[in-house]
Amino acid sequence: MSKRLFALSSALSLAVALAGVAMSQGAVAQAAPPDLDTSAGNRRAPVSGLYDWSKAGYRGGADLPGPGDINSNQNCQITAAELASQFNVRPGDGADDTTGLQAAIDQVKSSCSGSASYTKLSLITLPAGELNVSRELSVDADYLIIRGAGKDATKVVYRPDQNTLYDALTPDGSDWDEDGMTHGAGKGGWLWPGRGLFRVQSRGVHSSYSGDYRSAPENRKDIFEGTVNVHWKSGVKLKAKPGDTGFSARAGDRVVHLASAPGALTAGSLVNIRAANSQKFYEYQKATPTQWPLLNMHMRQQIFTITAVNSSQRTITLDKPLEYDVPVNSTSDGSAPIGGANYDSKAAPLVDPVVGVGFEDFSFTQDMPNLDPAQARYNYGNMEPKAQMHGIVFKWAANSWVRGMRMQMTGSHPIVTEEAKNLQIEHNELDGSWNKGKGGNGYFRGSRVWDSLYTGNVSRNLRHFTFQWSASGNVVIGNDFDSDLNLHGGWERNNLFELNTVRVPHDHRPGNCRANCGDEGGGAPDDSNWFPIWWGAGKKAVKWSGASGPRNVFFNNAMTKQLTRNGPYTDYYPDRNRVYQFGWNGTTFAHLDVGGTPISDWAHNEQRDYTGGHGVDATKTDSAPSLFLKNAGGKR
Repeated sequence: MSKRLFALSSALSLAVALAGVAMSQGAVAQAAPPDLDTSAGNRRAPVSGLYDWSKAGYRGGADLPGPGDINSNQNCQITAAELASQFNVRPGDGADDTTGLQAAIDQVKSSCSGSASYTKLSLITLPAGELNVSRELSVDADYLIIRGAGKDATKVVYRPDQNTLYDALTPDGSDWDEDGMTHGAGKGGWLWPGRGLFRVQSRGVHSSYSGDYRSAPENRKDIFEGTVNVHWKSGVKLKAKPGDTGFSARAGDRVVHLASAPGALTAGSLVNIRAANSQKFYEYQKATPTQWPLLNMHMRQQIFTITAVNSSQRTITLDKPLEYDVPVNSTSDGSAPIGGANYDSKAAPLVDPVVGVGFEDFSFTQDMPNLDPAQARYNYGNMEPKAQMHGIVFKWAANSWVRGMRMQMTGSHPIVTEEAKNLQIEHNELDGSWNKGKGGNGYFRGSRVWDSLYTGNVSRNLRHFTFQWSASGNVVIGNDFDSDLNLHGGWERNNLFELNTVRVPHDHRPGNCRANCGDEGGGAPDDSNWFPIWWGAGKKAVKWSGASGPRNVFFNNAMTKQLTRNGPYTDYYPDRNRVYQFGWNGTTFAHLDVGGTPISDWAHNEQRDYTGGHGVDATKTDSAPSLFLKNAGGKR
């Protein structure tokens, strides 16, 4: 990177160094990030030449629910007293509260969710004090808030039992073995991204797996839950659109052409448009030639709302334009087969999405009595692989939120997504993970997440904040991180990072690892530093997915990196008026390169200058403090 892009600011470095001292002493934050007004009325019209982020977040920009949005029916409000009297959930008694909490959620689902709405929400109020949970809680009741008495008052302590801990590890014992965890036709990989404390996901089992589900032992049943949504069961194959042999739709189109009747694809429902990988797509990403096998999968994905269905023409119309071409299959663009097999693109309905779920005003932690939290600090390995449990998992979910929460020492990711849309994650504190190593653990992770808003969060002692696996249209604004903003690969695109404070200490680096270590992709730790930005190069990221995609935008962030232990913090991409569009040449995707040669790995290339035609378009400036908000000055 040029001196223009990587210049020392001694005054800011001193302030950041002082903040670093505070962080090294275990403080989560010295002060909360600004409470930005992210309401629809304060959002800018789309800036010319940039993506339209104006509909990011809960219900496309709606305010999060308030008191007037709670169902007045007392049967749909379970108080803390009722949790105790009816469900035997009592704080501080040392008893396991899992069964009672799950029963309360199930009662809301059976009695209230069917007649509920975004303005008629059910409410479960957790008591002040400590609650004990030993198994994953399935939060599959639509339109439900789970609210505590305050993040300093209500604490959920997770101690996973033997049916929840992973009983299948990789041969070296370093990571959860998804393929080794099987029953009948199912395997553990169907649980991806893995078990958690709260799981916002359907428990619906596809009829073809009902026998396996019934016969499965307790620690295998969840493999089959949610299978009503999986693309190989719910997806509809595609056909070429008229006049365009080989492609069902192109980037910019809203109409997708189907090979058969629409079936479960109905107007108003959610659909994931999944485009098959192809040899030519991998070549476009500068990922070939490679020692790693190319994969038949759907790297390019996005959840849309269907606005119209034409059964006679066998088409569906989407609520917004596609951001990628959709070949009919992996060879219809003229590519040779990958691994000798043909792989179909699909329009996959979310048959049973979970919507309208909110978590508010309590804290949770995963208790590991034989481990010391101090040993997890700056330890980018897995301390207990069988306990890689997440905090909150959103899968096949939409229009949901997490606010005012504290998450301390989770097993792996405090918050993780996998096929989710229009989430709002705001004003939370995330601090620490027991597992931050091999297999990709300990992230604040947005995977296959679209049109979501992350604002006002404080993150400490995690591995990364990530977008990956086709994540798109998300806004990350006004957060405070001590880890990198990580574009992890898999064609994530059109995401906005602005007004964030990112202070990355010297000890935040992959080489700091004491057991079960791994770099990005699971290999041996490299000797690089993690800088405030990480970008997935095709030759590197092809090991697990593919390159980061086009037009991920960084604007007006305070990003600094400590290059030596106890040294000053140095500015990174310091021009606060410049719009940095990664993976973009002004008109189309551009892989980052050095002298015209695509970089094979971001590691050791973090300080190069990619502007001026080398993969980062920095030709646009904006004098306003925010590309997303009209007024970025404070509270609403």
